Amino acid sequence: MAATAVRYLRSVGAATTAEQPQAPLEALPRPDLRAVRDDERLPVDPGRFRRVLGHFASGVTVVTARDADGPAGFACQSFASLSLDPPLVAFMVARTSTTWPRIARAGAFCVNILGAGQGALCRGFAVSGADKFAGVAYEDAPATGSPLLDSVPAWVDCRVHAVHTGGDHLIVVGRVEALGAAAEGEPLLFHRGVFGRFSR
Repeated sequence: MAATAVRYLRSVGAATTAEQPQAPLEALPRPDLRAVRDDERLPVDPGRFRRVLGHFASGVTVVTARDADGPAGFACQSFASLSLDPPLVAFMVARTSTTWPRIARAGAFCVNILGAGQGALCRGFAVSGADKFAGVAYEDAPATGSPLLDSVPAWVDCRVHAVHTGGDHLIVVGRVEALGAAAEGEPLLFHRGVFGRFSR
């Protein structure tokens, strides 16, 4: 049918779509990634902000990815489930992070949820500039191939779904492609600057 229509247009001298000059496509404008301006800042002392928010206990994760240069990862406590349908999770990362550009290039990541005895593993991924994977055993996560660390009690394998600005951080939303958990295991908790564990 399409071929017949093209032949008809040619017979009456009308230009077909294929013969019309195509205007070059223009890229969409890049989002304005910026930190907060001075007039947006609240009169809150940063030290007080950290002390007060430190009262909120959180779990601890290591977010990993694999780009052309190999495995990458960083320790992250700002992780949360976001949506059940579709299955989405989110984590926050500082815009100054040197690991985030590698995760962005990979377009995928694995959230490794740490257990109570994995404080040292977390500290290893919290440093900057070191080989964070030295001596760390891992396998490929099933959906994305991101590093899935050995012996973590739970993991969530994701593709980057959206990225939003949030002041001096980015809010990264991931669509869950696969996930799993061990039958048992206590979480590693972070509260007021120190690691702890859940007691029943």
